[in-house]
This record gives sequence, C-alpha cells and structure tokens, in this order.
Amino acid sequence: MKKSFPLFAASLLTLAVAGHATAEDKRYIVTFKHGKSESVNSFMNKRGGRRALEIRRHNAMAAHLSAEALKEMRSNPDIAFIEEDVKRYPMSQDIPYGIPMVQADQLGDSQAGNRTICIIDSGYDIVHEDLSGNAVTGSSDPDGAGNWYEDQSGHGTHVAGTIAAMNNDTGVAGIMPSSNINLHIVKVFGGDGWAYSSSLMEAAEVCAENGANVINMSLGGESPNAFERRAFSSLNRRGILSIAAAGNDGNTAHSYPASYSSVLSVGAIDSSKEIWSSSQQTNQVELSAPGVQVLSSVPTNTGRISSLTLNGTEVEAAPISGTPAGEITGYLEDCGTAESACISAAGKLCLIERGNISFAEKVLNCESGGGVGAIVYNNEDGLLSSATLGDTATNIPSVGISDIDGAALLLQLSANVHLVNEATSYEYFNGTSMATPHVAGVTALVWSHFPNCSNTEIRNALTATAEDLGDAGRDNAYGYGLVQAKAAYDYLSLNGCSGLI
Repeated sequence: MKKSFPLFAASLLTLAVAGHATAEDKRYIVTFKHGKSESVNSFMNKRGGRRALEIRRHNAMAAHLSAEALKEMRSNPDIAFIEEDVKRYPMSQDIPYGIPMVQADQLGDSQAGNRTICIIDSGYDIVHEDLSGNAVTGSSDPDGAGNWYEDQSGHGTHVAGTIAAMNNDTGVAGIMPSSNINLHIVKVFGGDGWAYSSSLMEAAEVCAENGANVINMSLGGESPNAFERRAFSSLNRRGILSIAAAGNDGNTAHSYPASYSSVLSVGAIDSSKEIWSSSQQTNQVELSAPGVQVLSSVPTNTGRISSLTLNGTEVEAAPISGTPAGEITGYLEDCGTAESACISAAGKLCLIERGNISFAEKVLNCESGGGVGAIVYNNEDGLLSSATLGDTATNIPSVGISDIDGAALLLQLSANVHLVNEATSYEYFNGTSMATPHVAGVTALVWSHFPNCSNTEIRNALTATAEDLGDAGRDNAYGYGLVQAKAAYDYLSLNGCSGLI
C-alpha cells in the first residue's frame, strides 16, 4: 500500500476558465522556457487549450488540454515539460494495511484501559499529533539514553503508532486507536542505537513495576545468556507476556530475547501475506504479522514521503532513510554504481544501481559530481524500500526504486523527472520490529476483553487461532501463522479460561 499525505494546493482554488475546454479535457501544469509565456499561450490557444492559472515565478501555467493538444504541446521547443495538475486534498487519516490484516478493525478497544503495554525502545514523541492524547507514562534508562519522551531515531515512535495512533482524522490509526490503552515507555536506545542486555533486563523490570501486562521489544541480538533467560522466565511466571522481534538477518540464526521459550517470537510478512525475505526463520518463531512497508508515526516532521514522476507519469519510490526533504526537477544521468564521483551529473539527477558500496557513498558521489538528486534502483526483484544513509549527512534528496523501473529509466535519460521528498510525521518502515507491535497490540486488545485470562491462556489462544500460512501447521517462517484478533476473541468466548499461568 502506498499512501501520500497531500497538502492544500493553490491550484485547487476555483477559477473562471475562458474558452471551450470540455469535461474530457484534463488540467496540466505547463512549464516553459524563460520569456516564452505569451508564445506558448498563443500556441496553446490555437489548439483549443485554455490557460487556467499563470504561475509567473516558476515560468509555468495551469491549462486545460485535450489529448490532441497535449500531444502537440509536448513537441513545442519553448516548453520544458508538461505534467498532469493532480488534485490535492486536506490531510486525512489512513488505516495501514496491517490493521485489518490482523483483524484489529473487527474488535473494539473500549475495554483497553484495563491493560498496559510497556514499550522498550528509543522513546516516544509525546507532542506528536497522533500520540499526544494517549494515556502514557515513561521511564528513562539509567545508562543515559535520554528522556523517554524524546526519540532520536524514530523507531520507538513508529512502534507506538502501530499500537496506539489515535483515531483523530489525522495521519494513521493504530490497533487500539481510542486512547484507552495504557502505555508505559522505557527508553533504552539513544543516538547510538544499541543497549546492553543488562539495560534491557532493568527496563523489563521497570515495565513490571509499572503494571505491564504486555512488553513489546522490537529489538534483539545474538547470543543468549542465563541472566536474561531467568529474568524473562520470572516475568512470565508473574503473568506478563513478553513479545520480541525474531530478527532481520534473513537466516536461521536465533535472536534474543525472542528465542527464549518464555518470550513470544514474531516474524514479518508483507501485504500479500508472504514472508519477508529478511525475517529470521527459526524453531522459536511463534506468530507472524505485517512488517513490510508499514506506515506509522515518526517524530514530528522527521519522516519522508517520496514521489517520483517521469514526464508526468508516477514511478513508485521510497525515501532513503536519512535523506533531506527537497523537490528537484531535471534530466537523468546514468552513474552506474556510483563508486566514484559522477562528474557528468552536474545539474542532473543521478540514476544509480544498487551494489558494491553503501547507499551513503553512492549519494555522496552523486553530490560531489554536482548531482542535484539521487535515484537508486534495486539490483534484485522489487522496490528498494529499506535503504539507509546511516549517520551520513547528505544535501540532496534521494529515493529508491525497483529494478524494473530502473531499467525503464535507463532508456529515458532525456526525459524530465520530478522528485519530491516531503517532510512529514509518518514514514514506511520494514522489519520484524514493525511486526512485533502488531502482535503486542492484538494481545492487549484481546486480553482486555478477557482480563481474567492468564498470559499463557492468551498466548495459547493467539497461536490456536492464527491464520495458517506457508507449510501446513507450524513452520519456522510464519510460526503458527498470522495473528488474528477477532478469531482469538471468538475462541476465548467459546472456550473461556481458568486464569492459570
């Protein structure tokens, strides 16, 4: 699912249109060379087109054109390029695909105030438009990660949005969108993006002290240790259900804490219910949930939503994480894999193949060659949606596209390309980290309707009612399958529970 968050646009203002434009004529933005406004307007009028709005500062006009007029206008040497004048609307709320996929939209959250989810992560943007009204408290890591109500990386805010983004006609809505669920945030990740095992266990105990029923851990690492194992077993015996990400290395290695038996391990699937290629597949994976191109909240105005058009035709694009916002129009330059400065790209957008060096190096080599934007195409099937610049700062906007679109653009280097990276408070993330809050949210949602059930009984209900995917029965990719809120609710309504752990 791809979603834009459009803004009000002046071009939507109702304007009188002279002439004989028909209902079939579309409206276009015509950008012309400097000083050519009147000649272009005259040329257009003779072909039945009519100017709706002139945008002098940008050497452009909005105009209604028939298909035939459009064809002739494109051949006029005084015209730089023509794009469809697409409609913009007030920002509205989006329901990410994962919400109905896990059946969260089929189960009300009016009882969620009797449950508490503790999120151990990078913090929580407490002033975010989709999170500020929640019932949230927090604690900061004694190791010095910073204030729990601030989030340098955006990871924790994204996780929180999947669980509890508010139903407020803005942005997105989470699994429990009515601000009833209690959240407690424990920040363990600062700017360096990692924490010690001991810090994690202290955080988990802080969760318990603050009444957590469910602990969300969109995190993990190699190597088990006896200290963690004992601590999570203790939390389990105390009635807390701990849920963690299976890992993103695309192999069969175990990640911890997800692979302790007292912790529920979560794998990631995409919008087609196919296992994500990087989701670790082990004998400890218990449930799967949406974790690919998941749209959720990030700290205010730190997110990016990308758009890319070629001669007015949209090309699917994803922002490279860490890219600055920006808007660029220009021609393309084939920079290969951009392993050195692309000096032929001055004033152009670099078209770059993925591979051999980091994304940050590619973008910097485009920039050092005078490139004004970077488009990196995949070297394997599908959209390049998980590229990152890491800690490297760049000054030009950059996006990822698919291998197929990259091949198509290589054949159209002389075409006009329009790239936009729009600053927003939402972004698409990939990972088992994104799948985990879907399961944590569903767990608390179902449990809120059956508060007398034990953590073990809730866990068993979730695995018993998961939608079986992959091989029949449990398998190492999907576990028991896709978590299903309504199915688990129906199961507990029928079978009840004893409250025994």
